[in-house]
Amino acid sequence: MQLIELLNRIPVLESHGDTHREVSALVFDSRKVSENSLYIAVKGTVADGHSFIASAIEKGATTIVCEDLPENLDQNLTYIQVKDSSKALGHLASNFYGNPSEKLKLIGVTGTNGKTSVSTLLFDVFKNLGHHSALLSTVEIRIGDKIIPATHTTPDVITINQILTKAVEEGCEFAFMEVSSHGISQNRIEGLHFKIAGFTNLTHDHLDYHKTFDEYLKTKKRFFDELNDEAIAITNVDDKNGNVMLQNTKAKKRSYALKTMADYHGKLLEVDFNGMLLNFNGKEFWTTLTGKFNVYNLLLVFGIASELGFEQDEILQAISTLKRVNGRFETFKSDGGIFFVVDYAHTPDALENVLDSINEIRTKNERLITVFGCGGDRDHSKRPEMGNIATKKSTLAIITSDNPRTEDPNAIIKEIEAGVEPQNFSKYTSIPDRREAIKMAIKFAEPKDIIVVAGKGHETYQEINGVKHHFDDKEVINELWKLMSK
Repeated sequence: MQLIELLNRIPVLESHGDTHREVSALVFDSRKVSENSLYIAVKGTVADGHSFIASAIEKGATTIVCEDLPENLDQNLTYIQVKDSSKALGHLASNFYGNPSEKLKLIGVTGTNGKTSVSTLLFDVFKNLGHHSALLSTVEIRIGDKIIPATHTTPDVITINQILTKAVEEGCEFAFMEVSSHGISQNRIEGLHFKIAGFTNLTHDHLDYHKTFDEYLKTKKRFFDELNDEAIAITNVDDKNGNVMLQNTKAKKRSYALKTMADYHGKLLEVDFNGMLLNFNGKEFWTTLTGKFNVYNLLLVFGIASELGFEQDEILQAISTLKRVNGRFETFKSDGGIFFVVDYAHTPDALENVLDSINEIRTKNERLITVFGCGGDRDHSKRPEMGNIATKKSTLAIITSDNPRTEDPNAIIKEIEAGVEPQNFSKYTSIPDRREAIKMAIKFAEPKDIIVVAGKGHETYQEINGVKHHFDDKEVINELWKLMSK
């Protein structure tokens, strides 16, 4: 493709050299440069791509897009100066791949909790409705029935455009995408054309990256601020930040809620571990998903599908056949009568939602045992809060390791313990080894008791000192149960 075509919709400050030259590839990692590549020098959080311009040229880059022009310009090359390389990268990628996000209906879901669940449930609902779709989530990337392993919450913008191009080629009509605050902040969704943006909720998370809650809020809001007037924004107005997301958006505004008036209103009529009886906009239906947080997730799915023009009865029929999302309130019962719940809950709000949902269902004759921890090298301030929630809402809380990363697991546990209130001191114990912690929970449990193993959900590894060791909560539970029940 010619460079001049790639520069469409990109404000150029200065250009030097031939703008009609052919570009064979877009690259922002100088190590991946090939002959006739366009190299974008991006100022990242760890390294500045401008430092690698010379290396990129050596490897064959013939076009350089940058914020700061090099002192000595090679007359045989083309240099394009822009105000923000990171933003320019998004538009370059969209143009290079033929703007695939405009050739299908792209739906983005953001919020602290529920992004993965809603995106995955949408993909499954639309499959049930007979439509070929793509999914870009934390757990996996799917194009129809093809699965691609996911490595980041929001992939880089070149990868996103490659996936969307493949989806268009495969005949997909819709694409459902989990949009993280990191992805918004780092311009990984720049240049994408969203048909619908959905907001789940906003609670305490990622403050290791965003530093303040206000910055985190503004980052999420930016997703909605940048929508065009052809898009639809649908938010949870039971969350006090739901209306904030809508304040400056040009998009058509829609709302969903359980407690307040909204375009899409839901009621929880009955709930147990097997599922829920719900009422959405006056229509009753049954789902095998359970927990109040899943009522919100399904209501957003219902609202998005309705806005895309589907009949509400057929949407609810498709919802009623849904299975639970991998690692999200997954439940199973041992042959010894102990009930297990595996969930990804790794924020105070998510953990509280899971425990509240279980406490609403259980008769109180069963004990609730919670195994959980907090990730290392992440927000420290949520640790004591989670310690307080787990011990307050469980019969017994076992504090253990999550992904300690480069931190000392015992130091993380001490920070969690600091939030335990005196009256709950007798309700917890600490076991740094996650396998041993799960073993202790099984040993302590009696028939009908409920064991929640929280924090890792779908993950199949535990990261310790930069090394990912195989660890799957569900696998460990099954293995230990078989060993201990002999």
